[in-house]
Amino acid sequence: MAGVTFDRVTKTYPDGTTAVNDLNLEIEDGEFMVLVGPSGCGKTTALRMVAGLEDISSGVLKIGDRVVNHVPSRDRDIAMVFQSYALYPHLSVYDNIAFGLKIKKLPKSEIEKRVANAARILGLEPFLKRKPRALSGGQRQRVAMGRAIVREPAAFLMDEPLSNLDAKLRVQMRAEIAGLQHDLGVTTIYVTHDQVEAMTMGDRVAVMRKGELQQVADPQTLYDRPVNLFVGGFIGSPAMNMVEATLERQNGGYVAKVGEQTVAIESAEVQARPGLAAYDGKDIILGIRPEDLEDASLASGSTGATHLKGQAELTEALGSEIMVHFSIKAKHATTEDVRELAEDVGDERAVDEAASSDTATLVGRFGARSRVRPGQPIEVAVDTRSLHFFDPQTGLGIYDAQGSTKGAA
Repeated sequence: MAGVTFDRVTKTYPDGTTAVNDLNLEIEDGEFMVLVGPSGCGKTTALRMVAGLEDISSGVLKIGDRVVNHVPSRDRDIAMVFQSYALYPHLSVYDNIAFGLKIKKLPKSEIEKRVANAARILGLEPFLKRKPRALSGGQRQRVAMGRAIVREPAAFLMDEPLSNLDAKLRVQMRAEIAGLQHDLGVTTIYVTHDQVEAMTMGDRVAVMRKGELQQVADPQTLYDRPVNLFVGGFIGSPAMNMVEATLERQNGGYVAKVGEQTVAIESAEVQARPGLAAYDGKDIILGIRPEDLEDASLASGSTGATHLKGQAELTEALGSEIMVHFSIKAKHATTEDVRELAEDVGDERAVDEAASSDTATLVGRFGARSRVRPGQPIEVAVDTRSLHFFDPQTGLGIYDAQGSTKGAA
């Protein structure tokens, strides 16, 4: 096993397109690192450079202590799992798993031992004589995993391996892959577009945007202290609500004025973000996650709550909770970061509409007992212990006294 180090790695194609720019990232031995970001952000290109499938334009890439910039893919001691499974349809499960070992001319007894061990780990023992066409999608993915495991590589590289599976099977398989990686202790780089997948699987998550690393941290830190608007909006489902606000002093503390309403800011939040003092009387972007919004009738007496009044527009009952879309008199944040997030989900028109509207639609994750109905006035409790604040010019999170994001990355 070995760690993987990107030292100022850049990939520029002949037409001048830079897919990865000055990437610095150290993946520890045995770590499960997830690369996540919108389509075209460079995450797959970064993975392919580790695999030796893309040349490196500049910088140094190491696997363990060895510089591998010019080492052929076959000599890098890595195993790759693709989203397409890449199984040989005419070979049995056993032969698919054993294929790479036979190419290396390992002794038959060693091949049998490794295949049997992988089949046991992955629950494939009853299927070893079957062809891929006789397997389900989840079973085919296990075969692809088995082919990687038997090689006993220094690192696993996984390129959106679950994207071809249905939603229920994806949930099952991501738990299996995370558990398997933990048991094997093999350094793993996992690429996905699905931020829920990233958050539930990775020891650490690296968020990329336009070829550049935005933030790398454990999942909870990304969620609680996003370095900028882009990370804050990309991490979390449904996405963080972002509205224009003005920071003002009131009764010895701070409030965020949103339209004609105010959101009180907990004193503990102010102490944790001394940089807010520099924004007194200035515009900011206020971020509120849907899970920090609740039907006020269900949140009476809750700690750290302030209320917003608006109108319910849409409700989505999910059984255990209700997603409530409600409008308030305010303006949506419409920065470049927000536009790119909207483009990623194919909803850039909403940004243009929001820019000219004085009404913002927010999403709240309400308790299942809420009786809110579309078209009705609504009062929403805001958990003020979990607010997020961003500079509208730079998009950076407001944390330290100098307006920097120290401690967020």
